[in-house]
Amino acid sequence: MQEKILTILVQDFEFQEPGLDDNLRDDHGFDSIDAIELLGKIERILGFSLTREEKEKAMEIRTINDILDYLERIQQGRAQ
Repeated sequence: MQEKILTILVQDFEFQEPGLDDNLRDDHGFDSIDAIELLGKIERILGFSLTREEKEKAMEIRTINDILDYLERIQQGRAQ
């Protein structure tokens, strides 16, 4: 999953050498429109649509590690 996310950030959002603890907004100029676009790509990777609540929780994401933790929580929640 980490590799997929990093590939999306480099290819689609033109990140240069993203670090897992980089602040998406401060270090890479990531904005709310980018976040919405990324959520759409995440839904395609996961193979299902995110709920409104899951999307709202995404607003807490600040780093790539946050994205990975977020995805892990969603996958665990869906597996139960």
